[in-house]
Amino acid sequence: MRLRIEPSSGVPISRQVADQIRSQCVAGAMKAGDRLPSVRELARELAVNQNTILHVYERLTTEGWLETRHGSGTFVRSNTVAERHKTAQTRDLLAQLRRVAHQARLLDISPQELQEMLSESMSTEMKYDEARSTL
Repeated sequence: MRLRIEPSSGVPISRQVADQIRSQCVAGAMKAGDRLPSVRELARELAVNQNTILHVYERLTTEGWLETRHGSGTFVRSNTVAERHKTAQTRDLLAQLRRVAHQARLLDISPQELQEMLSESMSTEMKYDEARSTL
C-alpha cells in the first residue's frame, strides 16, 4: 500500500490517509481481504502519530471500508461500499463524457478527433501521476 502525505497541503493528515485508502479500494489497488499495515507500522512509515492512523482505521471501519479481526489485524472489507462508490463515480464520469460529446458535436469535432484529444489528455495525466509518484 502506497500512501503519500502532503503536510503543507492544508488538508488534515487523517483525511489524506483515509481518502487515499478509499481511493485504492475503489480503484482495485486494494482488494477485499487485503491486510493493511498495523497502526504502528503505517504511523512509522508515514512519520505520523499512531493515534492519527488509529482514528483513520476506526473511521473507515465505521464507514464499511475496513474490518478489524481481533488478533489478526485490519483488512479491506468485502466492499459493497467500494463497489457502490465506484458505480456512482462511473455514472458521474459517463454523464461528463456525454456533455463533452455534445459539446464536441456542437464544435463540429469528429469522433476520431475527440478520441485523439482524450488519448492525449489521458497520456498527460498518466505522466503527471508518474512524476508525482517519484517525488
